[in-house]
Formats: sequence, structure tokens, C-alpha cells
Amino acid sequence: MIKRGSQTNWRARRLVFGLAVALIAIPGAAREARSSGLLTDFARFVIPLGLPADVWDYYIPKDNPLTEEKIELGRQLFFEKRLSADGNISCATCHDPQLAFTDGKKVAEGIGGRRGTRNSPTILNALFYPGMFWDGRADRLEDQARLPLTNPLEMGNESIETVIARVRAAPEFVSAFHRVFGGEPTIARLAQAVAAYERTLIAGDSAFDRFAAGNQNAIGAEAKRGFTLFRGKARCSRCHTFSDQMPFFSDFAYHNTGVAANHPGFERVAARAFEVAERPEAKSVIDGLGREEGGDELGRMLMSYQVFDLGAFRTPSLRNVALTAPYFHDGSARTLADVVRFYNEGGKQNLNREWELSALSLTESEQRDLVAFLESLTGRLPRASER
Repeated sequence: MIKRGSQTNWRARRLVFGLAVALIAIPGAAREARSSGLLTDFARFVIPLGLPADVWDYYIPKDNPLTEEKIELGRQLFFEKRLSADGNISCATCHDPQLAFTDGKKVAEGIGGRRGTRNSPTILNALFYPGMFWDGRADRLEDQARLPLTNPLEMGNESIETVIARVRAAPEFVSAFHRVFGGEPTIARLAQAVAAYERTLIAGDSAFDRFAAGNQNAIGAEAKRGFTLFRGKARCSRCHTFSDQMPFFSDFAYHNTGVAANHPGFERVAARAFEVAERPEAKSVIDGLGREEGGDELGRMLMSYQVFDLGAFRTPSLRNVALTAPYFHDGSARTLADVVRFYNEGGKQNLNREWELSALSLTESEQRDLVAFLESLTGRLPRASER
């Protein structure tokens, strides 16, 4: 049965994305984004080396064209703590520009210090993702922007209405919404503004990008050996795909590598979810399991209700990965060396572990080379500040 956020849906979106990027080549240098009518009244915007400028333009939705004023409003809302119930949490709390738009913590911490169950992923280059969050529960940045507002572990508001009432009580925001949208603040307009700002948060022009563009001295011998391992013996590119057409080091798919099996209760809820997956009552049972101890580790299955999504989480992009520790959806890997060691051991066995995973037999030297390559993916970050 195909349910919300299904595997079929993300595959279809990925196919559309692939067809779009296949029409272009990776630019040989940073380029000015071209306007297609969706990018309006916007000052020169330079796409960094290694990222597809035409696809960035393509991914600006027709119902949310960019303007400088809309992006500025979105930036202000992104840093606005009054959007939270206690006035202490903003989008930037978990996506800090000084930490490559992460928070440096194992799992997100929201209102009142409440701890979530997932690591805060970077939102750099998120406009290219066909699904948001670790489990793909939102299709677009506009959808993603709404959900933290009423999450009791994040911004903690009782309802969307209370958020909008608070925004409408701020004269500076009322004026800004009228200038940008020609009307009062609404949740749809708020989400569009935040998403518009987030679409400008792109990062490229890494040492590896310069190497890929022909500068053989851009990375050292260790990183070059690491790149060879990445595509070969280490088998990283099976999921972290990279090509001229897909330069994001991710297949944007959902995989069970065994990280979920670290958590108490997962084995029990996973066995029960597997048992009922093909039954008529699957949706209600799986929803219930998701609220039990270890249930959040069912991952993508909580969205798709498909057995092949059990314990599966989105493949993160590896761009700027050296800046976004700790790693995995639960923040359980402290360093890149820990990540490489985890995969060198073949992940962690569980009911639905990715079939391709197995021990890699990488030497200590090879593991260091792989880390050196990953560090070469740190790019030029966008300038972003609260003021």
C-alpha cells in the first residue's frame, strides 16, 4: 500500500530532479544565477563552483518567486525567537550559521531545554533535497518551515494561530508582510518567506570542487587516495553518489545502516512493525509503535508504512561534513573517524539492515585518507548573520 511520503513519491521526485540536472554541466567557475521569471528583483547572486546554477533557478517554485525583500523578511523570521512559545527558540537555535547551520549537539534541544530524538541536520543546500528531515516527512522547504512551530520538543506553540497572532502583534512584521505579500501575516506567507531565505543558503567551491575542475594541486595526496577509496574499496559512493549531474554526495534515498539498532526498544518495535506491515491494520499499529520506547527509530517507515523503510533514514549530503559533527541521525558518532570506523565494521546488524553493508577491511592509514577526502568537501559558506 502506498501512503503519505511514500518511497514511490520520493523516487518520482528524484527522477524529475535527475532529468533536470542532466540537461546541464557543472560550471567551470562560479556563475551568476540566471533569472527565469521566478527570480525577480534580486541582486546579483553567485552560485559557487561545484553546484548547478541552472538547477538552483529551476528549483525556485512558481508559487514562491524570490525577491530581495522576501528573502530579508525570511532571514528576520529565521532568527526571530518570538516565534517560539517562550521567546527563547528560533530556527537559528538548531541551525546556527556559525556551526554550518547545525547546533553541534547530539540531538536538537528546543523549548525549555527539551531534547528531541534526532540530530539537527545542516540546511545548507537543502533546496536541492527532494525530501526534508531525516525521514522525509516534508516535501518542500515551505512545508518544513511550519512543522517545528507546533512541535512540543522544538518551538512548543499550542497552535499555528498563536504563532501568527504573535507575528501580527509586531508592527514591523505587519509592515514587512504587507510590503512583500500585499497582505497580513499568515502561516503560508511566513513559510514562504523562511523558505525563500533558506534557498539562498548554498555552499560550494570546496577544495575538492577545484580539484574536480582541473586543479590537481587543490587537494593533497591523502585526500586523493581517500577519493579513490570512496569510489572503490570503501563503497561510500553506493549511497553518497557524486557525478557531474548529481554533485551532492547523496542519493537522497533512505537506508538502514544499523544506527537505529543502537537504541533500547528498537528490536521489539521493529519486529512488531515488520510483522504487521502487510496487514490492513498496519498504519494504526505502526503509528502506535512510533510513540513507544525506540519507536522513533522506525525512521522512514513512520511516513511510508513500507517494510523496506524500517529503520531507514535519509542519506545526508557530505558537502561541508567536516563542519557538522556529531554525525548520524542520532548524533551517536562524535567524529568523522568514528563514522568511517562504523562503516568499516559493516554497520550494525538488525532486521532490515542494508544488504550491501559488510566489513570493509580498511587499514588505519586508509581510514585516515578517507577522512582527509571528506574534509576536502568543506566549501565556501554563505554570509549569514542575525543582523
